[in-house]
Amino acid sequence: MAEHSKKLKVLVASSEVAPLAKTGGLADVSGTLPKALVQQGVDARIIMPRYKNIEKWERTLMDFPVCVEEYPDTAIIRETQIWGSVKAYLVDCYRYFERSSLYGQPDDAKRFAFFARAVIEFLKRYEWKPDIIHCNDWQTGIIPAYLRVVEKEKEDLAKIRTVFTIHNLQYQGNFPREAIKYTGLPESVFRMEEMEFYGQLSFMKGGIVYADAVTTVSPNYAREIQTQEYGYGMEGLLRYISPKLSGILNGIDTEFFNPETDRYLYQNYGIENAVAGKRKNKLELQKELGLKPEPEIPLLTYIGRLSEQKGIDLIADILPKLLDMDVQVVILGTGDKYYEELVSTFREVSEKIACVLKFDEELAHKLYGGADIILIPSKFEPCGLIQMIAMRYGTIPIARYTGGLADTVFDVDTNKEMGNGFLFTNYLGDAFMKAILRALEHFNRKELWYSLVKKDMKLDFSWTRAAQEYIKLYSRMV
Repeated sequence: MAEHSKKLKVLVASSEVAPLAKTGGLADVSGTLPKALVQQGVDARIIMPRYKNIEKWERTLMDFPVCVEEYPDTAIIRETQIWGSVKAYLVDCYRYFERSSLYGQPDDAKRFAFFARAVIEFLKRYEWKPDIIHCNDWQTGIIPAYLRVVEKEKEDLAKIRTVFTIHNLQYQGNFPREAIKYTGLPESVFRMEEMEFYGQLSFMKGGIVYADAVTTVSPNYAREIQTQEYGYGMEGLLRYISPKLSGILNGIDTEFFNPETDRYLYQNYGIENAVAGKRKNKLELQKELGLKPEPEIPLLTYIGRLSEQKGIDLIADILPKLLDMDVQVVILGTGDKYYEELVSTFREVSEKIACVLKFDEELAHKLYGGADIILIPSKFEPCGLIQMIAMRYGTIPIARYTGGLADTVFDVDTNKEMGNGFLFTNYLGDAFMKAILRALEHFNRKELWYSLVKKDMKLDFSWTRAAQEYIKLYSRMV
């Protein structure tokens, strides 16, 4: 363990943290990175809102007023633990966080201004002070702004360094100009060089401008967001701040996603018995889903949101051709109602497809264990965890060359040494179909396929690697 890591104190600020509250990959990162940091000797802690679904905590630390509207509301700081080793502070306020959904509320500007300001007020009053506040996505973007603009004269706060991680640049937290009054920031920040973005106040831009370091969740996505195609209007700003911008690839929780111990699988397996193990899981999965129980038929799966970002339109495009072939397809997920209804119609006309239109963690694990191929045709993908999880279970990815997919999936046919899946570049159904056909050719050459399965299961996508990268970054900053 590096000596410097023992001295580091890091507060991870996030709007969602697994297993406490989750809508997507942000929660997985915000929950698992602190766990990996603690394992490497860092004093890493978490701060997040206390939502309606979080009903238990260990103790209440303090309360204090925070004023984002005309009259102050009380922020209550609760403390709990996750993973048995990571302290989590919960910012409680009935008015703002006792909601059935985490986002998409008409007062989101007030809610997350309240959260950000409560984080600062908590640190003013608490004996523990972090060296680094690691902020995540737009909901925490005004924390770096507040520290640099409002609290710059307070020595104990001014010396805190900030990292701002962009998980998905598409969601920017842009609000009408008058939202500035909720933030406690001066009107002077509403200019192009700071937080003004096409006539709106941008929480995301605040994080990018004021943080000491900006990261994204993969090296390739860090390059992509500096282009017009992926920059969502912020590409010029990101090119300008590029000296402090870097991409650090996310990891996965290799304890939770472990085919040797996964309690959701029909049968556990490791690298040595992967062929037999996956065969058994496939047969049981076919029976459960009403598919023909035939282990020699290639089983392809899609797991995720049914949205165009994730490429569900490409899947809908190629499904008629695919179902004419000797394959089986399982689609698991929920999302756009149009695509939910569309994929359901295929089930009515073909016995080769199963559609489960909900979020089902147990079935997802069974698919990782039982499927042969996972389809990831994303239009854009900042990092993507699903390809890493699938490979850990020996399920081979067919992915589009974009974002973190390009950093983790290497084409078998063009990169003999690192090849671990199948890639296509153009966002077209024909290009996607060609990659599937190449994969099916490999599937029919059994010894070649089995060696690919075992090769993928040996890859290291653990958070240990990612945490070491973050420790290097933090240490340079302190």
